[in-house]
Amino acid sequence: MATFQLNDPSNPGLPASYSLGSPGCSGNNQICTIDAVNNSGQPEITEDLKDEMLEALNTRSNTSHVTLKA
Repeated sequence: MATFQLNDPSNPGLPASYSLGSPGCSGNNQICTIDAVNNSGQPEITEDLKDEMLEALNTRSNTSHVTLKA
């Protein structure tokens, strides 16, 4: 697993919206980073990960693979 930072909040389900690394995020109740399989520098976004992303956003709390902006 690798950590990817979301760079384009308008498309969190698109692998190209992420970059490798976790330099830190600011904001409120948006996805900051995800932990996913590294697929040639982009995250492998599975259906389970998409569900976890929705869970994090809906509950406004981090999950095991999704970190929200503080």
